[in-house]
Amino acid sequence: MAVAQEKMTKVCMFLERYALPPTPLNFQVVYTYISQINSALNNEVDRKIAEDEYIDSILIEHLYFEFLNLGHTKQASIIQNVDVVINSLSLSAHNTEKQIVRFADHVNECVHSFDENNVEQSRLALKTLSEQTNALLKQQKKFQQELSKAKQLHNKTQKQLTQLRKEHIVDSQTGLYKRHYLTQQTQLWTNQEKSICAIAIQIDNLDHFTDNYGDMISEVILNKVAKQVQKYVFQSGLAGRTAKDQFTVLLTDIDPETATLIAEKVRNGVEKLRFVSSKSGIKFPAINLSLGIAQHDLVDNFNQLAKKASQAAFKARSLGQSCFTAGH
Repeated sequence: MAVAQEKMTKVCMFLERYALPPTPLNFQVVYTYISQINSALNNEVDRKIAEDEYIDSILIEHLYFEFLNLGHTKQASIIQNVDVVINSLSLSAHNTEKQIVRFADHVNECVHSFDENNVEQSRLALKTLSEQTNALLKQQKKFQQELSKAKQLHNKTQKQLTQLRKEHIVDSQTGLYKRHYLTQQTQLWTNQEKSICAIAIQIDNLDHFTDNYGDMISEVILNKVAKQVQKYVFQSGLAGRTAKDQFTVLLTDIDPETATLIAEKVRNGVEKLRFVSSKSGIKFPAINLSLGIAQHDLVDNFNQLAKKASQAAFKARSLGQSCFTAGH
C-alpha cells in the first residue's frame, strides 16, 4: 500500500513539474515510467529529461503510441489475415460452384442417354443422384449467401479499421499527423535513402493568446495556422504537430533553399490572417512565427532532425529573423 501511494505521489509530482493535465493517457504513461516496468520507455524519457527537451501532452501521446499501444498493429494484422481468408474462400467457392454445375450437367446427360437394360433400377439410382446434386446446389447457394454476409462484415470492419488508423496517426485538434507517424515515415524514407528536409514552425505568441483571450481563442489560432500549413505542404510533404505550439513539416528530395521558400509561403499566409472578436469587436494581435530549416543526415532519426529544426527556429527568433537554416 505504501509503495503504491509513493508511486502516486511521484506521478503527481511529475505531472505538476511539466504542467501536464491529469488525463488518463498522461497518467498511464507517467505511471509506467515511475513504475520502471518498460525499459524502452524509461530510456527515452530519461534521455529527453537529460537533454532538457520540452515535455508536453503531445510528446506524452507520442510515447504512448511508440511504447505502450501495441493494439493497433495487432488489429491491422488481424484484418489483413481476414482479407486473405475471405479472398481464398471466395475463389474456392467459385471454383467449387463450377465443378458442381459441370457434375450436374453430366448427370443429366446420363439420365437421357442411359442403356435400356435394367432401366428402372438405373433410372431410380440416377434420379436419386440427381436429387442429391440439387441438394448440393442448394447448399452451395446457401454458402454463397453466407459468404456475402461475411464480405459485408469484412467491409464494415475495414471501414472501422480505417477510422481507427486515422485516429491513431492524426491529431484530432489540428488535423495534422501525430509525432509517431512522422517518426515512422522518416525511418521509411531513410531506408529508401531519400533526402529529407524538416521545417519547424513555432507559434511564438500562442501563450499570449491563451493568457489574454482564453483557451478557445488559442485553439482557433492553432487551427488556423494548421490549415495554412496544410494548404502549402499538402501535396509536397507531411505536416505534423510535434509540440503544443509547434508544427514540423517533412519534405523529401528537396534542398534547404527550396524548403525555405515553402516555409516563407506558410509565414506569408499566416501573416495575412486577421482576427476580430465577434462579441467585442476587439482586433487580436498578429500571429508571430519563427521558422527553422534542417537537413536530414543519414545517421539522424526523426527526433534528432526535428530537434535541429526546432533549434533553428529558436535561433531565428533570437536573431530577430523570420527563418533560420541549421548549419548556415
